[in-house]
Amino acid sequence: MLTVHHLNNSRSQRILWLLEELGADYEIKRYERDPVTNRAPLELKTIHPLGKSPVITDGDKTIAETGAIVEYLLETYGEGRFVPDKNSEEYEIYRHFLHYAEGSAMFPFLLAIYTAYLGDAAAPLNPIIMAEIKAQLDYMEYQLIRNEYIAGDELSGADFMVIFPLEAAKARGRLLGYDACLDYVDKLHKRPAYLTALEKGGDYAFGPDS
Repeated sequence: MLTVHHLNNSRSQRILWLLEELGADYEIKRYERDPVTNRAPLELKTIHPLGKSPVITDGDKTIAETGAIVEYLLETYGEGRFVPDKNSEEYEIYRHFLHYAEGSAMFPFLLAIYTAYLGDAAAPLNPIIMAEIKAQLDYMEYQLIRNEYIAGDELSGADFMVIFPLEAAKARGRLLGYDACLDYVDKLHKRPAYLTALEKGGDYAFGPDS
């Protein structure tokens, strides 16, 4: 049985969304963040040594890292959906954004979160971090002005990845002036499969009501 080890308020929410879009059979095993530290529970380390979410188990397979999970689910359950033809130019754009989301896009947002704990000590880093956040948002805005979705005019696996950094940016008020990014997030939030996944996933601070 395919199982999503789902941590509340985490990136695993987008895995639930993908599975709902695919109409796949799966079950959810829920984990709750520590109310004081906001960290994942140690119980997750029994599933994967890193103790992070998302992680899925499918039979005897255990797969961690969101991008790897998205690729596995599309290859195993996708039946060709949400992946451009591998011989097309669109496929290279798709592959880029599939990995861009957790690489270039998320890095400055994470730095902003972590350095916030440093208070005034983070002041020398803040201009660099803010400039990098702007660079990433400018890049995604440019892409979304030209295309219906992040990798082209069709929903693809890349959208299930890119949605999270943009949701996080929106929740922190960083999408002001980025109209294409805002329209994109709102459009994806209205998809029936997204809303069903939200109902199943529970507590999620970055959804339509954030």
